[in-house]
Amino acid sequence: MKYEVLVEDSFYHIYNCGNNKENLFIVEKNYAYFLSLTKKHLVNTCSILAYCLLKNHFHFVVKTKDKVSSKQISQSFYNLFNAYSKSINKKYGRSGSLFKDRFSRIKLDNETYLKQLILYVHLNPRHHKFIDNFRNYKHSSYHSILSDKPTSLLREFVLNIFNDKQNFIDAHKIKEIVILESITLE
Repeated sequence: MKYEVLVEDSFYHIYNCGNNKENLFIVEKNYAYFLSLTKKHLVNTCSILAYCLLKNHFHFVVKTKDKVSSKQISQSFYNLFNAYSKSINKKYGRSGSLFKDRFSRIKLDNETYLKQLILYVHLNPRHHKFIDNFRNYKHSSYHSILSDKPTSLLREFVLNIFNDKQNFIDAHKIKEIVILESITLE
């Protein structure tokens, strides 16, 4: 499979899952550790708009920074995933690849797609039936975007594309209804 090169000053959906459908996050503290590594390795190449970490896969919505080479961007993701894999392998006595393959990426080309993707990422725990109410899920950026506490997320940018905080909340409610209807039809 040919992967699209990550380029500067662009929005992407970055995602991956566990090799052989294994869990990426074994215990609760693994989520926080992955996020700390994310901050460490991506801070110079990307800004994060939204994320969701589920036990067997993850989603990021990122904006690559200006004046950063494709090689630097890809290397930062490689370093993140390699550091996390090595840590998990050592901690839990496993070997081999933790992640399914190289991480997948989709370049976003318009604001409508970007908004829909942010909704999709936040509602993913409900979509996959990990939880009944996505608002109760601890490992996504939904609450950080609504919070007034300091964050490294591009909070203001996200709220601005939804016009404001209330529209951000309302858009999630509307999308949640669509997901619930699709789950009911299954």
